Amino acid sequence: MSDDVVIVGAGHSKFGKRKDEGIRELAFEAVQDLLKDFNKGLDDIDASVVGIAGEEFSGQGAPAAVVVDEIGMAGKPTLRVESACATGTAGIKAAYGWIKAGFYDAVMVVGVEKMTSVSSARATELMARAGDVRWESPFGVSFPGYYALMASAHMAQYGTTREMLSSVGVKNHFYGAKNPLAHIQKEVSLEEAMSSIPIAHPLNLYDCSLISDGAAAIVLTKESLAKEFTDTPIKIRGIGSGSDNMMMSERESLTSLRGAKMAAQKAYKMAGITPDQVDVAEVHDCFTIAEIIATEDLGFFEPGEGGKAALDQQTYIGGKIPVNVDGGLKSKGHPLGATGVSQAVELRKQLLGEAKNRQVDGAEIGLSHNVGQTGQFVNVMIYSR
Repeated sequence: MSDDVVIVGAGHSKFGKRKDEGIRELAFEAVQDLLKDFNKGLDDIDASVVGIAGEEFSGQGAPAAVVVDEIGMAGKPTLRVESACATGTAGIKAAYGWIKAGFYDAVMVVGVEKMTSVSSARATELMARAGDVRWESPFGVSFPGYYALMASAHMAQYGTTREMLSSVGVKNHFYGAKNPLAHIQKEVSLEEAMSSIPIAHPLNLYDCSLISDGAAAIVLTKESLAKEFTDTPIKIRGIGSGSDNMMMSERESLTSLRGAKMAAQKAYKMAGITPDQVDVAEVHDCFTIAEIIATEDLGFFEPGEGGKAALDQQTYIGGKIPVNVDGGLKSKGHPLGATGVSQAVELRKQLLGEAKNRQVDGAEIGLSHNVGQTGQFVNVMIYSR
């Protein structure tokens, strides 16, 4: 048996506007869900990594400490990680490294965020600070604005249309309506998506992901120990990371994320696969243009072809590559620290054949693509049975 690292348990809270729950309760809900199909207990987990992107959302300083206390892991080694919206996969990568280095045999990763305790305007302001606070956010650039720039550039360079952008939102709401854990379980028509209120031209309401509360949790261990925890481990076959210039004005391109291409190449090489071998993908669709660009950066479609593929339903189940069939950030929700871990939970379900009416038949290899800021942090992970 090799010393590869595997997922041996996973849990997920309901995503949404959770008025009566804070980060403690959300994390507890995810961990309790994990323990339902876990052959061991918390005593058999050596350490934890907690991913929380922002303290000002919850108002709690050192938030990982209260999370660890609430989930029952106090007294064991813990680490808090933060990589903006890529915080969840940063936590998985940290736990993976701990196990590979021989520090611990089993590590829990919890990603959590409580975002709706502040107003939408305040949340937008806090997230805008992830841009350059000297030269970008003080001049009114928020994240819808950043991705509106990318969408405008993609349209100008490749002829991407408003209809193509909206088709991504339609698809993700179609699958989110089938996901009982999603923030918004509602289908939308293409006409409804295209005519929704403008947010930052050319992006409309249904092009933008949700401000959500939620948590997700997984347990990692060595493959040689996996059978002690579960009969159905999921292997982490590839990990790649990348980055880009902080300021968008210094980027080589606005139609691609250099860090995502770098991360994908590294992950594919480590896993020993090519893009056409991926059966199902979770990509970071913070905005509809982000999903289109992601499918190109990951090699599923040629540059400029992602929008056409979305419109032709090539990213639906039964298409060339099913993408975000849990609803993605657009419909499932985007609690910043939880998103990357939530992607791993969904891919585990897919690879075990447990996704019910969202199941990709015969899925054996899954890929997650998790982007922080506008590409300053990117992690790509490849999972298999």
